[in-house]
Amino acid sequence: MQFLNDSKLLVTDGSSFDLSNHTTNYTAGITSEQQAKKLLKKANKAIYKEQRKLNASDNHAVLCVFQAMDAAGKDSTIRNVFTGVNPAGFKVTSFKSPSKKELDHDFLWRCNAAVPGRGMIGIFNRSHYEEVLVCKVHPSYVLGQNIPGIDSEADINSAFWADRYESIRNWENHLIKNGTIILKFFLNVGRDEQKARFKARIEEKKKNWKFNFGDMKERALWPKYMNAYQDAIQNTASVKAPWYIIPADNKVIMQSMVANIVADTLKNIALNYPAVGEKEIAEMAEAKKILENE
Repeated sequence: MQFLNDSKLLVTDGSSFDLSNHTTNYTAGITSEQQAKKLLKKANKAIYKEQRKLNASDNHAVLCVFQAMDAAGKDSTIRNVFTGVNPAGFKVTSFKSPSKKELDHDFLWRCNAAVPGRGMIGIFNRSHYEEVLVCKVHPSYVLGQNIPGIDSEADINSAFWADRYESIRNWENHLIKNGTIILKFFLNVGRDEQKARFKARIEEKKKNWKFNFGDMKERALWPKYMNAYQDAIQNTASVKAPWYIIPADNKVIMQSMVANIVADTLKNIALNYPAVGEKEIAEMAEAKKILENE
């Protein structure tokens, strides 16, 4: 089953992108959760196998960016997609509200510091895209960044956002040219499904810890967030840094899609273990003799 190039998931040209055309319950041919679990397990094994070669070859990095509305399932997706990978070659960075130190730098600074090195898989749980999502919904956050020439919300205009999109595109292109493969996932949960998950967090004691009343305030801004996602994806999707709009109403199907996209992307790099030269072969033969004669 192919998800990597599914036109209902993949966005490589933002000029014709319309988020409203992407349903939150699309299954891409998956007919049951049992089938989704089998596909997920198979992809887990492939990711594990390819990660070992990625780490050994040490010439590419993979960066997976996850963005979503609250309760879409980012944490569980990251956990279930990358289960079993070698922790030595894997890193998750979760971006919260920026610190004073982070605010004293440009908006990409903290993300640039977290970019995975060659041989690594890096995960951004939220990312640099917060700067054109939550900051666009709450422009007052931009004022707190002390940017020269941005003295009021009136200064945060369409030209300001166009500059930010351009900065993101240029930064991602720089990473790509230096060996980083970028996959961007928007976990697209429906508003009704988010409501059901919020209610479950309130009604089920074991989920109470997940509930944050602040999420209700953000939920009330749903149309603004959808417009912000529309603009962000439209302005930053490209062939080399694609977005995948993953339907998130069914978590197992969502996780299966993401896992298979990651697995197929790794396979397409055509990774191999480093070749061993004649000198190394001779040294191993000598080492074997030494060990056998101990």
